Amino acid sequence: MDIFYNEPWMLIAFGGFVIGFLVGMTGVGAGALTTPMLISGFGVPPPVAVGTDLLFASITKGSAAWRHHKLGNIHWGVLGMLALGSLFASMSTLLWLHFAAPNVDDMAFMIRQFLAVALVFSACAIPIVPLLMRVPVLGQTDSVEVHITWTVLFGLLLGVVVTITSVGAGAIGVAVLSMLYPRMLARRLVGTDIAHAVPLTLLAGLGHMSMGNVKFDLLLVLLIGSVPGILLGSRFVGFISDWVLRVILACVLLLAAYLLIDKESFSFLENFKAW
Repeated sequence: MDIFYNEPWMLIAFGGFVIGFLVGMTGVGAGALTTPMLISGFGVPPPVAVGTDLLFASITKGSAAWRHHKLGNIHWGVLGMLALGSLFASMSTLLWLHFAAPNVDDMAFMIRQFLAVALVFSACAIPIVPLLMRVPVLGQTDSVEVHITWTVLFGLLLGVVVTITSVGAGAIGVAVLSMLYPRMLARRLVGTDIAHAVPLTLLAGLGHMSMGNVKFDLLLVLLIGSVPGILLGSRFVGFISDWVLRVILACVLLLAAYLLIDKESFSFLENFKAW
């Protein structure tokens, strides 16, 4: 595992810790922060950053999804329609990437542009989601009618975006579900979104792995840093206003989007470009 022979692995682990800490406190930001950090901060090639982050997300979200399942916070009808669209779109996107075999430089450019757009949407969604879920809706209930067409269409869009950028399964997913299902309880919106992210990120991550876009030593370092960060962050919930944290996260995501577009700021650790 060659990454352990490079000094920056400690910085990556620390970055993973900070991201995990923020996720533990707010519940959002993992995918939206990890991939930009790897690309802009450490010069990891965009396809490798996306593929590694997808598997990272599937592992970290798995335990949270299991807890929501035990608590009955998952609407399986909505999840099924989301997955119907997203898994099909993800598989189709992976097949296109495999058979079309786009130029590496073109692929890196496309990922940076798509990721920048996804980050801007995430930055807008992160502060708005709590407001959407706090609006009192008459007749809020555990039982809601599944809007099959719109849910599948949103799943299709989400599948493409997540497979290309690794971003979108969190804050964007909750924001759109809040608008599609205003009568659904907030805990079920969050639980359904997290549970849906697990198979989507796992499928997309395995697809990227088959194309050589996953570095397992990098994945291990991220987990080493993020797991204790999540555990510690969850203990600090309530010490800092959730609204303040979300505004800070939104600003960080906008900065990350700018750095992805600004080629002059693409990397400050040149030795990682050798990957």
